[in-house]
Amino acid sequence: MNTVIVAGTDTGIGKTVFAAGLTAALGASYWKPVQSGLEEATDTETVSALTDADVLPEAYRLNMPASPHLSAEEMGIEIDPARLTLPQVSGPLVVEGAGGLMVPLNRKVFFLDVIARWRAPVVLVARTALGTINHTTLSLMALRNAGCNVVGVAFVGEAEADVEQTIVEMCSVRHLGRLPFIGDLSRETLSDAFPAIDVNAIRSAL
Repeated sequence: MNTVIVAGTDTGIGKTVFAAGLTAALGASYWKPVQSGLEEATDTETVSALTDADVLPEAYRLNMPASPHLSAEEMGIEIDPARLTLPQVSGPLVVEGAGGLMVPLNRKVFFLDVIARWRAPVVLVARTALGTINHTTLSLMALRNAGCNVVGVAFVGEAEADVEQTIVEMCSVRHLGRLPFIGDLSRETLSDAFPAIDVNAIRSAL
C-alpha cells in the first residue's frame, strides 16, 4: 500500500493546503475523488497550483457547494462508490476526502464507508479552534470503529498546546505536528512551513 488518506474533522479547516504540502513532501500524486462546488478554485486546482505533483482527475465533479449527495442529486445523478476505486500510480498517492468523515456520498453510503474499504492509512487533519476536542475525538472514534489505521492527527492553525495535548493523551494518538495559517500562500511559503509536520511518521506508514 503506497496510499495515504487525508481526512478532516470538518470542511474549511485547511485540509487541502495540508494535503498539498504532504503531496509535495512525499513526492506523491494527488487525487480528490469527489469535488462539490465548482464556482471557486477546486481542491484539485489548488493542489496543482501549490505543487509539481501529478494531479489525477476527480471521479465526480459536482456543481453545487454542498454535501456530495445533495450536489449530485441537484445534477440528477447518484454517486456510485464502485467508481471510487483507488487509482494505480507510480510512487505514493495522497487522497483527500470531502469535508468530514460522515459526509454522505449518497443516501446509503458515508465517505467513511469508502475510506474503510480502501484499507489505507489515514491522517486526520484538525483545526486548532473552539470545539476541536469534540470534533477530533468523534472523528477518531469513527475511524477506529470502522477499522481504519490512523497514523495520527495533524493540526492546522495557531498553537493551542493544551488542547492538542489533551487530544493526544485522551485519544492515544500520535501528534503529527501543526501547520500554521499561511497568509501569503504559495509553493515556497508552504514548503517553508511544512517541516513542522512529521512527514517521516507518515512515510513509514505507507
